[in-house]
Amino acid sequence: MKIGIIGLGNMAGAIIGGMLKEGIARSEDIIGSAATQATLDRVRSQYDIQTTLHNAEVAEAAEILILAVKPQFLSDVIGEIRDIVREETLVVTIAAGKTIGWYEEAFERKLRLVRCMPNTPAMVGAGFTAVCPSENVTSEETDRVLRLMGSFGRTSVIRETLMDAFSAVAGCSPAFVFLFIEAMADAGVAAGIPRAQAYEAAAQAVMGSAALMLETGKHPGELKDMVCSPGGTTIQGVKTLEERGMRGAVMDAVEACVDKAKKL
Repeated sequence: MKIGIIGLGNMAGAIIGGMLKEGIARSEDIIGSAATQATLDRVRSQYDIQTTLHNAEVAEAAEILILAVKPQFLSDVIGEIRDIVREETLVVTIAAGKTIGWYEEAFERKLRLVRCMPNTPAMVGAGFTAVCPSENVTSEETDRVLRLMGSFGRTSVIRETLMDAFSAVAGCSPAFVFLFIEAMADAGVAAGIPRAQAYEAAAQAVMGSAALMLETGKHPGELKDMVCSPGGTTIQGVKTLEERGMRGAVMDAVEACVDKAKKL
């Protein structure tokens, strides 16, 4: 099966790498396009896929067509490929904020379309992707997309009305986590830990905590309570975070991301 990818940025690289690693596709089965020759050369060198500067060539060849361009460029790209994408082509999009109805209006017809929202941890095989198929996508086609997106992390099928919320909770939140890691490391440096070790310790603590929750299935509050010994150091830190409004600030940040996604 020929897989075409329009846009060869970091997320497209994660998708290609995952497919190749898990054997979902061979390099000769993938064709990608980008705006610059430098990008094509980098991707071809890394993954040995077929590349082209022409989006129409990718759309014509693909049985599964992945649109991996930023939302502001979608209208121009669709204008190039609108009349080339075949009725039986399965179109997968990873752009934020664009609804299934928007795509059908842009293409001027119904599509076999699956909206997906992966996040940047996909680059290391630890992503989360929300998946929303249009009404005329079969269960077999949905499963095919789930296998593809599952090659670089976890997946979940959701209602389209929840896509903006998932894009905030899973898609935007890595930036919040990196801020938290940076702040933790800065505090460690202030306490005398060398910076490289402070970054490593903070990042490993975040990664291990997330893995502990996912693997045990325990509620995060229960796991938090396990760390907070009576009269201990951790509960004092938790008290300080609560006094500074950490939960409210995080919830406000996610809400701001949801609002922005609705306006894209």
